[in-house]
Amino acid sequence: AMEGGPSARIREGDCAVLKRDEVFKAVSVLRRRKIIFEKQWFYLDNAIGHIYGTTFEVTSGGNLQPKQEVEETTTETKEAGTDNRNIVDDGKSQKLTHDDIKALKDKGIKGQEIVQQLIENSTTFRDKTEFAQDKYIKKKKKKYEAVITIVKPSTRILSTMYYAREPGKINHLRYDTLAQMLTLGNIHAGNKMIVMETCSGLVLGAVMERMGGYGSIIQMYPGGGPVRAATSCFGFPKPFFDNLHEFPLSKVQSLLSGTFTTETLPADPEENALVEEESSGLTEEKQTSLQETEEEPTPEAAMEINPTEEQDTMDINAEDAEFKENKEKENKENVREKQIKQWERRKKLLEAAALLREKNADGLIVASKFHPTPLLLALLEFVAPSRPFVVYCQYKEPLLDCYTKLRERGGVINLKLSETWLRNYQVLPDRSHPKLTMSGGGGYLLSGITVVLDKGKSDSSNSEALKMEEPSSKRCRLQDLPC
Repeated sequence: AMEGGPSARIREGDCAVLKRDEVFKAVSVLRRRKIIFEKQWFYLDNAIGHIYGTTFEVTSGGNLQPKQEVEETTTETKEAGTDNRNIVDDGKSQKLTHDDIKALKDKGIKGQEIVQQLIENSTTFRDKTEFAQDKYIKKKKKKYEAVITIVKPSTRILSTMYYAREPGKINHLRYDTLAQMLTLGNIHAGNKMIVMETCSGLVLGAVMERMGGYGSIIQMYPGGGPVRAATSCFGFPKPFFDNLHEFPLSKVQSLLSGTFTTETLPADPEENALVEEESSGLTEEKQTSLQETEEEPTPEAAMEINPTEEQDTMDINAEDAEFKENKEKENKENVREKQIKQWERRKKLLEAAALLREKNADGLIVASKFHPTPLLLALLEFVAPSRPFVVYCQYKEPLLDCYTKLRERGGVINLKLSETWLRNYQVLPDRSHPKLTMSGGGGYLLSGITVVLDKGKSDSSNSEALKMEEPSSKRCRLQDLPC
């Protein structure tokens, strides 16, 4: 089967997502590595080689076994009550005690059988309505049947996972809002996109997935380097990263004003640490060399104090010299490596700068924790006319501010500020209804289309004229009002 096709196999080193009911967790598929998920621990060794989407059962020793599809035993004459009003939850309806259940588990009895036992030992089960019985079985299955499905990561799955598990890491960007962004941003293969996000790389990953490895992306990043934790969960093939560039936000103004150089690079977080380590290392070495120059006549001094130790000190000195030589060699190599690394980063930065300078990006997507106005006004400069842009913000107010500023500035049409409303429904025969809990808010989107900004007309006179008009119209209205 094609890689990523409907029947892709789970391979060692893959990024996979574990699913149980509506809970997801992203993991790396590695042998002999204990995974803890939903109070269950297991190893993924046995999953390797199976098709994505397979459901496994956790057996003793944390081994995964593909779950055999069991025919649901539908007893035609299932006894059920007509209503639940006489059932009292006093905790006495279940005859099996906690210890009994533990004993069953220790015997290695399967979850399915434990559930069956619980049903048989429940005094109130047959009085419950059919719906309540189903609900009871479902609840007990969830507790005692350890089943896990392994699925292939995708934008839908990962955004659902992040929104449920760590919404703070993605600025509470809900999956339906992300879907809207991809649509409004008209993202497709062959685009040249600018992405500025602080959502752990989830938005970047979503854009990369849509573009399918064709086209180019420039990721604008704040601080030391781009964060791509979520992007790595997608498990994209290597070529997807060939046309992914990054550019620091701190350099945008200098690029626009034409004073851009690669001399003062913002160091990568890792390199920062390296530089710090190395600088402290260097200072230590400097100190030692200083000490050595001061204490040159150590052998003679040693000889005077204790002639018998002369031989030892000589050996130590020889070793010292050798150690120093090795250290110097290492240092030279380190410096070489660092220079090569820095040169590569310069080259990458210049490439990204060259792409931006063309000012012909096919779209802009912003989803960050920063105020959108200054970001957008700067980044729109790099976007070609008649192209879409989308800005996400967790709150409405910053986007309103952004909306007004853009209106004043001009150069954009079709400005829309929107919020999507999401409600989940349970769909089951005879009992479809909205879920009891629903999401409070998935954030807001400001979208629009760039047009050529006519620099000829002075914008200020235009807005002044508007200002002059406004009060007069208000005065008229005031006079019209009956006293």
